[in-house]
Amino acid sequence: MSDELLDIVDDTDLVIGQEWRAVVHQRGLQHRGIHIFLVTPGGKLLVQQRSRQRETSPLALDCSVSEHVKAGETYRKAAIRGLAEEMGVQAASIHVLIKFKMDYGPNDREICQLYEGWIDASRVRIDPVEVERIGCYRLDELEELIRNGQVAFSGWFVQLIQWYLGKSSKVQVLKNYNKTRLLLPSTDREHPSGCSQPTGKSASE
Repeated sequence: MSDELLDIVDDTDLVIGQEWRAVVHQRGLQHRGIHIFLVTPGGKLLVQQRSRQRETSPLALDCSVSEHVKAGETYRKAAIRGLAEEMGVQAASIHVLIKFKMDYGPNDREICQLYEGWIDASRVRIDPVEVERIGCYRLDELEELIRNGQVAFSGWFVQLIQWYLGKSSKVQVLKNYNKTRLLLPSTDREHPSGCSQPTGKSASE
């Protein structure tokens, strides 16, 4: 994966400099990122299995989209770019749920925004360099996979699921935009699933 120039931010999310991605992670400089939860009409979360070529958490299950925010880029522009690059989706209606801080690992400190939106999975065309495959899961299915430990998850995905369900997590919320969470039970979302991808086994092979 080619190096990227990233904005360095302080704890108030003010840009205080720029540095290359490799240096950012070597020195533990705080930078920005985004994640997206894409929800099918049937109320399942579209989950990607990260490509085996990824430097971090290869072959782990992850959010629908996860991206660094490049230098000079807004959170939303990074989200739209990530949708196009990872999922081949050029237009999607997404809204921001929260802005948060989290330590992603040694020397990996980020301020991020989590977005959510609907997706017709038949529109998805994954980039095989970034994504191994996709699957669609109910939240309770993901919780069970996390509990049994037989499938690898990225650490941040686990923490975001915990936050989403109102459970204890490492997510430090800086701003809650108080938007409806599409994956939580609602009687008006009884639609056939738009995801034709297999769940469970295929996403964990």
